[in-house]
Amino acid sequence: MELKDRVILITGASSGIGKAVALALSHGHNRIAIFARRQELLLNVAESIRKNGSEALSIVGDALDEKQAADAVHEAAQRFGRIDMALLNIGIGPSLDIARAVPDDIKQNMRINYDTMINFFCPLVQQLKKQESGGIIANTNSLAGFLGLPSQGHYSASKAACRMFLDTARIELKQYNIRVLTICPGFVVTERNKHQGIPHSLTMTLDEAARHILNALKSERKEYLFPNHLKTAVMLPKFLPRSATERLLSRFSHS
Repeated sequence: MELKDRVILITGASSGIGKAVALALSHGHNRIAIFARRQELLLNVAESIRKNGSEALSIVGDALDEKQAADAVHEAAQRFGRIDMALLNIGIGPSLDIARAVPDDIKQNMRINYDTMINFFCPLVQQLKKQESGGIIANTNSLAGFLGLPSQGHYSASKAACRMFLDTARIELKQYNIRVLTICPGFVVTERNKHQGIPHSLTMTLDEAARHILNALKSERKEYLFPNHLKTAVMLPKFLPRSATERLLSRFSHS
């Protein structure tokens, strides 16, 4: 899909990847609905979008609330007449020591990464089904969703759950011309994670990530993994004996 003159909904757009993608898309004379909790930051993003020549609709809300998510989809569709594309981008992945974790530590991560996606996904499907042209629903997933990483088991599990759900949705929704994309970046440096000690050679900037995500949206590739060197590293353990994979990953454990 060409990324010009489109109606695009982006969640988690007040900072990080969501903001970077919104600003990158703002140069294409698009109509962009942005959703997040932090009003002041969201309004700043909306102002930048308008300065770059696109229309902006800022919607403040909590994606954990089903009604607020559904209302946001409805508001965007009412304002702009349709939704061509949505990037469901809300997520969090703080390190977690499973030996010290309590159930809510793990379940809260699932709520933020998985539940927020579902809260938007279902009303988007209902909106896109009404449109003859269908549309795109994309999720910012992660390479971590392909294997369990030490200190990131809760995050890997939530992203794997998103990926499996989207694999099924892609098949079922094809008849409505709804294209479902899973976009899996590696380590992207944001304000939230820049002090986590990830080697510089393994990271990418927000602008680099945004460029990849725009390529994924434009090409409508069903599953888009990047960067290539980390994609290869993540896929390699699938061809190794489980014992070898566990020995390899244990080197990254903090225990």
